[in-house]
Amino acid sequence: MSPKVDLKKVDVNDRDISTFTHDHIFLGTNHNRNELRVWFVIALTTITMIVEIAAGHMYGSMALIADGWHMSTHAGAMLITVLVYRYARHHAKNPRFSFGTGKLGDLGGFASAIILALIALLIGWESFMRLVEPVPIHFEQAILVACIGLVVNLLSAWLLWDDHSDHHHGHNHSHSHGQDNNLRAAFFHVLADALTSVLAIVALLLGRSYGWFWADPFMGIIGTLVISRWSWGLIRDTASVLLDTVPTETLLQERVKEAIEINGDQITDLHIWRIGTGHCAVIVSLVSSDPKPPDHYKERMCKIDELSHMTVEVQPFNV
Repeated sequence: MSPKVDLKKVDVNDRDISTFTHDHIFLGTNHNRNELRVWFVIALTTITMIVEIAAGHMYGSMALIADGWHMSTHAGAMLITVLVYRYARHHAKNPRFSFGTGKLGDLGGFASAIILALIALLIGWESFMRLVEPVPIHFEQAILVACIGLVVNLLSAWLLWDDHSDHHHGHNHSHSHGQDNNLRAAFFHVLADALTSVLAIVALLLGRSYGWFWADPFMGIIGTLVISRWSWGLIRDTASVLLDTVPTETLLQERVKEAIEINGDQITDLHIWRIGTGHCAVIVSLVSSDPKPPDHYKERMCKIDELSHMTVEVQPFNV
């Protein structure tokens, strides 16, 4: 007599469950475009840096040499940006990353923000020292260098400008807008350079016209304060993502509660956090006197564009 076969067990093991699974790729659709833009800016900055340093040695200009090496620090910081883009793309399907590599951009932005803060401190220290011990300024030459730097940095800023049109298609096939903090960090680096160029031009014109030698280091201190403020804002925003704080600007918690707490259903536990540019994940635990399958509650949340990954736990509420 043949052994009894557990048909249910065989059916479950042989079933194709691919329709119930999904990937965890939470990169913005502009990921590759943004990486390419940063590469262009690095190339532009590097070429300008080489030309300035070479011209400085050829013509004996310390102003050109100093500005060239200053640009190298921003090129190095932007190299972090493109390396993060590349790493996130290459490891997007790596199962070691539970929710994908979308947050690597925020990690890169955080590192770049720290570098930006250090650059601001160096500018501030150098400006303070020049207030204490003024140095001779070759106005015509310095103004030319500042103008060249301004043109390069304005072009770079234009290339890195994020129009916040980053969209994605999540599991719910919706669209979402998100800010790429990795690109934002690179943008702030070139913007900081442009700001220092503008302030330098103003200070040098004042110094040449009125003999106000103190204007140059004074403008440097103003630049330090402005750049530090940008750096702090970027550190705060990226750290918020890295620490999985609840996104507050889109009122996600309230919107999830409005979608779920209908007909007596009550949320008992709710977790929302960012997992990439324009992507958020949610875990909802709820009780219901008339419980439905989890997909029923996921369907309710599909209208919330930012939610790309949803986990729902339902428990019956017995009165």
